Amino acid sequence: MIHPQRVLVTGGNGQLGRDVRDVLAGAVPDGGVPADQLDGTILPPVEPGTFEVLSTDIDTLDLVDRIAVRDAVEGFRPDLILHGGAFTAVDACVFDPDTAFAVNAMGTRHMAEAAASVGAHIVYVSTDYVFDGSKAGPWVETDQTNPLNVYGASKLAGEEAIRHVGGRYLIFRTSWVYGPEGKNFVLTMLRLGRERESLNVVDDQIGAPTSSIELAAATCTIASGILSGQFSAAPQCSGIYNMTCAGTVSWCGFARAIFERASQLLQGKSPKVNPIPSSEFPTPAKRPMNSTLSNEKLYRQFGVRLAPWESALDVVLQRIPGPTPQI
Repeated sequence: MIHPQRVLVTGGNGQLGRDVRDVLAGAVPDGGVPADQLDGTILPPVEPGTFEVLSTDIDTLDLVDRIAVRDAVEGFRPDLILHGGAFTAVDACVFDPDTAFAVNAMGTRHMAEAAASVGAHIVYVSTDYVFDGSKAGPWVETDQTNPLNVYGASKLAGEEAIRHVGGRYLIFRTSWVYGPEGKNFVLTMLRLGRERESLNVVDDQIGAPTSSIELAAATCTIASGILSGQFSAAPQCSGIYNMTCAGTVSWCGFARAIFERASQLLQGKSPKVNPIPSSEFPTPAKRPMNSTLSNEKLYRQFGVRLAPWESALDVVLQRIPGPTPQI
C-alpha cells in the first residue's frame, strides 16, 4: 500500500493557502486556463489519498513560537512544508517592524529548522520587494537585493534564514498576488469601481500581477514532482526561483484591464481610470518602480510557466461571486 505524502501548509487561510489546499485535494477551479495556453506543465487532477494535508494559520500555529513550530512539525512529520504564512500587510509593516521580522524572518527560521530536523522539503513564498526596482529589465535570481521597505527586508531575512539552515528548500519569489478572496488589488478595484465614476491609479510602477490560483497550481506541480521523484536530482533543485504570471503591466493598466473584463461584477459601470505618478499617491511603504521578474530559471529547471496575467485575471474574475440582486 502506498502511503499518502504528508504536506504541512502554513498560512492556510490566506488567499494562496486556500488555493493550495484546493489543488492538493484534487479540486480543479472552474474556468481554469486551458493547457494549450501554457508552455509548461500544469498539475493533473490529484487522486484522492495522494496527499495528507495539515493546514495551519495564526490561530492554530504561531510561527514566532519556536517550540510550537517544532512540536507541530515533529508531530505531523511532513514530507513537504509549503510555507506561505507571513505578515503581508506592506504598509502596516512600516509601523510594526518588530512583528514583521518576528513572523517573516524568525518564524521562517523556526520552520526551516523544524523541516531540517525531520528531513522535509520546505517551499517558501517570497516577494519581488526584495529588489529596489532600479533595474531597467526583468530581475533575475542572482541580481543584488536591496529592499526599499520593511516588508521586503523581513522577507529577505526569511530567505537568508532558510539558506543558512540549509536542507532541501525552494524559495519562490512572486509579485502582486491577488485572488477571488481576501484583501487584494482586484477586489479593491471592483469595490471602488462600483462606488466611483473615476479613479486615479499609479502608472509608473510595473510588474506582473500573479493570481493565487496560478501560483498554487505551479507550486504544487513542482512540489508534487519533487516528492514523486520526477526531478532526478531533488537536492540540487534547492535554491531561489522567480514565479510570476507572464507579462508586465502598470497598476493603472491592470486596473483598466479589470474594469474591461468585469462588466457583470460592476453592474454595467465603467469607471474612468486616470494615470498618476507615484509621487501623487504617497504610501507609508515605498514600492519598487520595476517589479518585473524573469521566470526563465524556473522553466529551465522544472518545465513550468505560469499563464499570461490577462488569462489568469479572467479565471479569477469568473470565481468572484456577483453582487446580490436587490429585491
